Amino acid sequence: MALGEAEGGGREQEASTGLDAVVEGHVLESFSESHEVRGLLGALRAACADPAARELTVERFIVIMDKYQEQPNLLDRHLEWMMNSLLDIVRDSESSPSLIHLAFKFLYIITKVRGYKFFLPMFPHEVGDLQPVLDMLADQNPKDCETWETRYMLLLWLSMICLIPFDLARFDGNLSEEGGARVTTMDRILKTAKCYLVVSDKARDAAAVLVSKFIVRLDVRQKRMADFLDWILSMLSKSSYQTMEGTIVMNGMLQALAQLFKHGKRDECLPFAPTVLECLDNCRLSESNQMVLRKLGMKLVQRLGLTFLKPKVAKWRYQRGCRSLAANLQAQSLAVQNQKVTTAAAVETDEEEEYDIPGEIEDVLEQLLVGLKDKDTIVRWSAAKGIGRITGRLPKELADDVVGSLLECFSFQETESAWHGGCLALAELARRGLLLPSRLAHVVPVILKALAYDEKRGACSVGSNVRDAACYVSWAFARAYEPSELIPFIHQISSALVIAAVFDRDVNCRRAASAAFQENVGRQGTFPHGIDILTAADYFAVGNRANCYLTISVYIAGFPEYTQPMIDHLVNMKINHWDSVIRELATKALHNLTPQAPQYMADVVLPRLLPLSVGTDLHTRHGAILACAEITQALCKLAEESNRPVTHYLSDQALEGLKQIHSELSRRQLYRGLGGELMRPAVCSLIEKLSLSKMPFRGDPIIGDWQCLINDSLRSLPHISSTVRQHIKDSAVSALTALCNEYYISEQGEADPALQDELVTQYIAELQSTEEMIRCGFALALGALPGALLKGRLQQILEGLKKVTVVSQTDVSFAEARRDALIAVAKICQTVGVKGDGCQEEHICKDNVAAIYATLLSGVTDYTTDSRGDVGGWVREAAMTSLMEVTLLLVQKEAELVNANVCRQIMCWLAQQAAEKIDKFRAHAGSVFLTLLHFDHPPVPHIPHREELERIFPRSESETLNWNASSEAFPRITQLLALPVYQYHVLLGLTVSVGGLTETTLRYSAQSLFDYMKRIQGDGSAMGSFCETLLKVFEDNLQNNRVSVPLLTMLDQMLANGCFEIFTTQENHPFPLKLFALCKEEIKKSKDIRKLRSSIGVFCGLVQFQGDMREKVLFQLFLLLCHPFPLIRKTTASQVYEMLITYSDVVDPALVDEVLTILSDTNWEAELPAVRAKRNCLCDLLKLPRPQLVAKSSA
Repeated sequence: MALGEAEGGGREQEASTGLDAVVEGHVLESFSESHEVRGLLGALRAACADPAARELTVERFIVIMDKYQEQPNLLDRHLEWMMNSLLDIVRDSESSPSLIHLAFKFLYIITKVRGYKFFLPMFPHEVGDLQPVLDMLADQNPKDCETWETRYMLLLWLSMICLIPFDLARFDGNLSEEGGARVTTMDRILKTAKCYLVVSDKARDAAAVLVSKFIVRLDVRQKRMADFLDWILSMLSKSSYQTMEGTIVMNGMLQALAQLFKHGKRDECLPFAPTVLECLDNCRLSESNQMVLRKLGMKLVQRLGLTFLKPKVAKWRYQRGCRSLAANLQAQSLAVQNQKVTTAAAVETDEEEEYDIPGEIEDVLEQLLVGLKDKDTIVRWSAAKGIGRITGRLPKELADDVVGSLLECFSFQETESAWHGGCLALAELARRGLLLPSRLAHVVPVILKALAYDEKRGACSVGSNVRDAACYVSWAFARAYEPSELIPFIHQISSALVIAAVFDRDVNCRRAASAAFQENVGRQGTFPHGIDILTAADYFAVGNRANCYLTISVYIAGFPEYTQPMIDHLVNMKINHWDSVIRELATKALHNLTPQAPQYMADVVLPRLLPLSVGTDLHTRHGAILACAEITQALCKLAEESNRPVTHYLSDQALEGLKQIHSELSRRQLYRGLGGELMRPAVCSLIEKLSLSKMPFRGDPIIGDWQCLINDSLRSLPHISSTVRQHIKDSAVSALTALCNEYYISEQGEADPALQDELVTQYIAELQSTEEMIRCGFALALGALPGALLKGRLQQILEGLKKVTVVSQTDVSFAEARRDALIAVAKICQTVGVKGDGCQEEHICKDNVAAIYATLLSGVTDYTTDSRGDVGGWVREAAMTSLMEVTLLLVQKEAELVNANVCRQIMCWLAQQAAEKIDKFRAHAGSVFLTLLHFDHPPVPHIPHREELERIFPRSESETLNWNASSEAFPRITQLLALPVYQYHVLLGLTVSVGGLTETTLRYSAQSLFDYMKRIQGDGSAMGSFCETLLKVFEDNLQNNRVSVPLLTMLDQMLANGCFEIFTTQENHPFPLKLFALCKEEIKKSKDIRKLRSSIGVFCGLVQFQGDMREKVLFQLFLLLCHPFPLIRKTTASQVYEMLITYSDVVDPALVDEVLTILSDTNWEAELPAVRAKRNCLCDLLKLPRPQLVAKSSA
């Protein structure tokens, strides 16, 4: 819980549903692969000889072992036989060095999973193993990076062997000569340890373990301990952490010292401790940028401190006594009495056993306290554990001083690292019973601050790790203290944990707070409404941030103990948060919490927010304005529900303050620059909420000022960054709607003619702006106007919007403006309503419905592209949505206004879009298509082939059909090819998909098309109709690269798949002749490489048709053999070669070999004269006329 150090600036990915997706871990029950592992180990000798088999064996063993990383205990029963199998290989004199290395590699893999501490005692440690292991180590090359596992395991094995209870001098009977001097076994082991303490691989860690086991032997300690420590300290003194070599050496030395002082007896290590501490001080590790060195320094310092102090358990420590949860709940009162008696007796005994504390302890504690402020979590965690261990051996007074020093970490002059380290240390002290209840009055306020710690740094904040650690402290308190001790603080702690669990920005902190709250409910049993809150705010429920702010918070605020603290936290900490998402969620939460405490909101919160809404801090100002808007609307709703005036909860001062917000911001020019990007949408939201709340401002000059702000915001859109442009546009349009409905329309539903004329004329004029964003804003603004303001001006407005939807040379890239204009048309239609014989200036009627449909249908054909891609897709999507909305509106009101031709066009265009390549637009088109098809209140009239469509798209499957999935969409939509009305448009859409570049779309669309073609092979009329439609699509889209290029690709695939095989037996069939002519026309004077390459495939496919076609095709291909582009020449030669092999009857069998030889041996990327000669040779062989160069006509 407390180890995570996620910075506050990290983006939290929120789940889209109420609960996080829970990934169930695979819980294993036993080592099920034991037989396979036996086989792998048994086959090691054979596998070692083959590098490929060796690699496969190692990889498989790693995969098996890694499965048990989280449940290594399942291996325990099998470790012995696995180790024996591998050590048998090592001990076998016939084993090759590579086999021995492989065996040790397997041993290391097992050790990595189970941990060396558990594995170590299983090594054989007989006397006979000592010399062989030493000899094997002597044969190793410490610099060989391929065999480090061998050295690591040998050192661990040696550390176990050196525990044999015999004097090592007994093994010196057979001494080896080394440089003329006799080397004892003791010295050999020490030399080996020293050698591997300064290497850079994993063997260094094993050497440190060896040192800790070997040096503490009685014989070694007496003869070599002092010298060895001198060597270590000299190496530390000579090394510098500023070099890589120095860092490696210091790492080994510090590990050895830390292990030695951990495993050595206190009395034996105490004489050396002051010297080691002094040397460590001189190393100044706290200044190093190497995290590992600082961590090892913390480990060594705390172990030195434990060496200075006698090993004893502090009798003064707080003992809760019974640790059983069931017993806690059953016998709390008895436990309290027992604890008080025990504590009193402990204090008395402790006073008798006080002893002098060495002066070095002060230095040790100082270093540990500095370590709590380290920049790395792992160092702070080590220092916190050290403080907990050492404090447990100190007298009560000194321990209390340590707590006092810890509390100094919690100053706002300190960094978040100090706060985090301080929390970890307090948790350690509490867990060990070293934080006495008398100190809780000082500690709890600090923890409450830490639970809400959030310091802004630049564009983000830090402190999530502090809040996480504070939750850990709260969790530790629940387990450490009797309920009676925490009673005075229970409301503060419970409120703080609830607030953290619901309102924290980071999911790990919310979950940590929820866990701490749960622990307190279970262990303490005193948290108000604990079980109820836990049920609503459990680990999974708090995973979704929006759910926490908007739903869970409302439920918890229903308990009066938590209502005010939650509101105060939102007002004090969240509306000024650096993250705008948190500010907005906080204001919405305040809106939802208002019914729980309306009077408190009106009398305390709102007066506090009004000055902040015109303050100097940008984020606070933004949050306060939004909060004022949300709270005011909630208060007015409450007043309205209770049949009171809307201003019942609002004082005159509050009303005046709300009115003055915009005036003050405008006076101080706070709508300019980047700050204005926050202020504009915030004040627009305020205008919207105040208008919806029916504030009594009718006729007030502020209404005109608000209107000016909305207009100015829409005009300023081109100068606003693209990230917030849409938000400002939406906010301004929403504010305009609410403002017009409340203040521009009389109670009789009439609008002021002068105001209407001014507003509509101005907005229509802005539609012709040269700035796209201004067109967008005012188009949506017109769409948002209420019906009274549209009355009498409807035709003028629709004409203005129609002009925006027309693609002209100057505004071809204004796709967003066309999209918003189409959206506005649909909204206007919904606003004014339908009246068949009504006036076209006031309603949708028979006089203007055709023009409206023409405008909307024009959007479906928008395929504009620019540097952003298919921007016309936005227009098509909006057009489809608008067509659906308008059609359903007409069907429900005046169905006779929907004529058959319009309905046919709509369904055909939707079918085409549903067959195209972009998943998003295909899915939208499919959804709209099925909505219109299955709508039955009443049904949409004049839908062509309704019965066939309902059979292809059953109503029961309309919800489950996934149009985004090519595998589901194309098999359905391709069936529409059989329906004459839809055939052209569906084929046009399929053309783009089948000839596209996306693999999955291409695969499924092509397969669906080929399946359809197979079904109609025996139906001559169906084939004829299809081919006519195909040629029509080609003819209509000549030189339209969006269609013609993928069409050529599709034709290539269709010809290769034999889709037109039925025509190959007929000589001079008109279909291939017409297709050839169209292909030839399409590539005429083209320089498009993709188009030319696709056409080559089509020409080669056309060779299969009988008659004059072959000669024409071959002539065209030979023309391409001398194309100016070398790539086209090469591609043509390659495909002609394949064609001649595939269609063997094209060329006289006697000439085939010679033709194929010329095609394959010629360098078609050579200069044109050489290539042309080879091409002419082919023409002569095949008795084709040689293509002649055409001289360019002079200008």
